[in-house]
Amino acid sequence: MNDQVDDSGSLSHEELMKLTSSTLTKLLPDDPVLRDLPNEVTFEEVNAQVALQFGRSMTVYVVRGDGEELPIVVPQGTATVLDLKHALKRYMTLRLMRQKNSQKLSWRHIWRSHWLCFESQPLKEDKKLLSSYSIHNRSRVDFIRRLRERRK
Repeated sequence: MNDQVDDSGSLSHEELMKLTSSTLTKLLPDDPVLRDLPNEVTFEEVNAQVALQFGRSMTVYVVRGDGEELPIVVPQGTATVLDLKHALKRYMTLRLMRQKNSQKLSWRHIWRSHWLCFESQPLKEDKKLLSSYSIHNRSRVDFIRRLRERRK
């Protein structure tokens, strides 16, 4: 009997996760849609990539101050500024985890000190749709330091 299967014939959650991960690692390099995903891929990343292929999602490139472009996937048409911020946070958290970097980011501090800007216009309203800023698939959004605003 398979050593991963208990007496009832079922796998534990941990065993199923290991099996799924190893299977994905073997399949991803050969799949034309999923080959660009990292080895330690999450279900959410696979879903996002499939949604991109079917036009349900779009990639927004967030350009850091050092010029690095981060490909952030958000829903097509319904994504808000807040959705973009959450997707950026997930992207960076996974990236740090994969780099075995234990550094914790204070996103509250980051959003107090930085803006996302599109064509020099800060994306200030979290509930506003990206499409209302004319952001579409493959748009580039800058991640810039906020300038202090003077109080009147």
